[in-house]
Amino acid sequence: MILLTAKQMRELDRAAIEDWHVPGPVLMENAGKATVDQLEDVFAELCPGPVTILAGKGNNGGDGYVIARHLLNRGWQVLTIVLAAAEKITGDARINLDILLKSEAEVLFVTDSDELERLLPQLDPIIVVDALFGTGLFSAVSGLYEKAIDWANEAAEAIIAVDIPSGIDATSGKVLGTAVAADLTVTFACAKVGQVIYPGAEYVGDLVVADIGIPVQLLQQQDVDHHFIDFAAARFLLPERPASGHKGTFGHLLLVAGSSGKSGAAALAAEAALRAGVGLATLACPAQLHPVFEEKLTEVMTVPLPEVDGRVSMQALVDIQQLWQQKSVLAVGPGLGTGEEVAGLVRRLVRECPLPLVVDADGLNALAGHLEILQERMAPTVLTPHPGEMARLTGLSVAEVESDRISIARQVACSRQVVVVLKGARTIVATPDGAVFINGSGNPALASGGTGDVLTGVISGLLAQGMKAEAAALLGVYLHGRSADRLAESRGQAGVLASDLLADLPATREELLTGDELC
Repeated sequence: MILLTAKQMRELDRAAIEDWHVPGPVLMENAGKATVDQLEDVFAELCPGPVTILAGKGNNGGDGYVIARHLLNRGWQVLTIVLAAAEKITGDARINLDILLKSEAEVLFVTDSDELERLLPQLDPIIVVDALFGTGLFSAVSGLYEKAIDWANEAAEAIIAVDIPSGIDATSGKVLGTAVAADLTVTFACAKVGQVIYPGAEYVGDLVVADIGIPVQLLQQQDVDHHFIDFAAARFLLPERPASGHKGTFGHLLLVAGSSGKSGAAALAAEAALRAGVGLATLACPAQLHPVFEEKLTEVMTVPLPEVDGRVSMQALVDIQQLWQQKSVLAVGPGLGTGEEVAGLVRRLVRECPLPLVVDADGLNALAGHLEILQERMAPTVLTPHPGEMARLTGLSVAEVESDRISIARQVACSRQVVVVLKGARTIVATPDGAVFINGSGNPALASGGTGDVLTGVISGLLAQGMKAEAAALLGVYLHGRSADRLAESRGQAGVLASDLLADLPATREELLTGDELC
C-alpha cells in the first residue's frame, strides 16, 4: 500500500482541483459521505446516537458539515460544534456549512475557552466525529482545540477521525501537543505516513482508505517513496517453490555466529533460516562451541573455527573464505561477541566476501566507525540494526534515532548503498534508491531476547533462495512480525519465546501462500 506525506497529499488535492478541474465541493461531499458510510457500517448498533461533530474552520471542518447532513438524513441525532466564528468559515467549507444551516441542524459556534468549558460537561455523546484538523497541521494544538480533544477522548464511547486524528503530524506521526485517540479513522485517497508509524499509529484505531474521486492517474503520477507492507504486499513477495525442487534448489546459507555465552543467538538464526525455506544451512562457530551445536542443531551443518577465548579469531578468515565457496549467502553477527580481533575479522569478511551479505548484532558493532567499507562491496548487503546498534553506527543517541527513524534509515541506506532494516515497533526497511517501507506486522511479543536473531535467519534464508535483497528484507520482516501476531492471538503478548517463532514460521508462510489470514 502506498503512503503519502502531508506535502504530497496537498499536491494531489491541488492537481485534482486545479489541473483536472474536479470541483472541491465534490471531493468534500464524497469524503463526508464515505465517512458516514463507514460510521454506519462499524457502529450501526449505536444508532441514533447522539453524535457530536467537532469541526474546525478549514476543509476538515467542511467534511464534518457534510457528515452532519448525511447523518441527519439517515435519522441520527447530531450536534455540530464549530470551534470558530461563522464568518471565519470560507471556501468549500462555507458552502457545506450554509447547506447544513438551511437544514435547521443544531450548530453551535464556540470561540471562547470559558464558553467551551461550560458547554462540554452538558453533553453526553455516544459518538464524537473529529473534524478539527486535517493533514495540514504542523504546530502544537492549544487553546479551544486542546480542550475539545481532551474532552472527546474522555467523553465518547467511540471516536471517528476524519482523514487523520487531530493532533497527529501526517508525515512524522508525532503528537503535536495532544491528539484525538480514534477508534476508526477514515482517510482519503491514500493512507498517510504518519498514520502507520508510531506514535501516530496508536491514535488511528482501525484505518480505512476511502476513494473520494481523485483520478487514479494522478495517484500514478505521484513520486511515491513510502510504502506499507501488509498481508497482500507480503503475499505478492513469496518466492516460488517448484514441485521439482530439491535442497540445492533453495540455496545454501553460511552463518558465522556464536561465542561463549551467546550460543543461543547462533542456533536461533540458523534454525530460522531453515524455517524460512532455505535448502541448506551451515553454521561456522568457535571451536569450543562446536560440540554444543553438533548436539543441538540436528538439521544444521556445523564447522569449527579457530578461536581465542571462546570467540572466533582472525585465523578463521581462511577457513571462512573456503567455506563460502558454493554458498548462496553469508550472514554474520548473531552472538559473535566483541573485541578487536572479532571486529577486524568482520570487516575483512564485509570487504572480501563476494556473496550477498546480511550483517546483524555484533557484526554491526564491528562496523561502527567503518561504514565506508560497505561501499567497497559489489554484492547486495542487508544491515539489521536495532535502535541501539543504529545509534552506534551513526554516532547519534538512541533518542535521536527513535525520533526520526525513517530519515535515518534512508540516509544510511542511500549513502552506503545497502538495504537497512531498522528494527522496532513498525520496522523500517530502507533501500539504496531512497524508498522506505513500513512493516505492518508485529507486536510487543517480539520484545524478548533472540527474536532479532530469528529475523536475521529468516532474511538470510530468503535471500539464499534467490530473492533480491530488498524483497528478502520486506518479506522477512513481515513473516517474522506476522508469526508474532499469530502467537499473541493464542498466547498473549508476554512470555512468547524466540523459539516459539521458529515453530510457527512455516504455518505463517502457508497462511500467506493460501491468502487466508487466520487472525
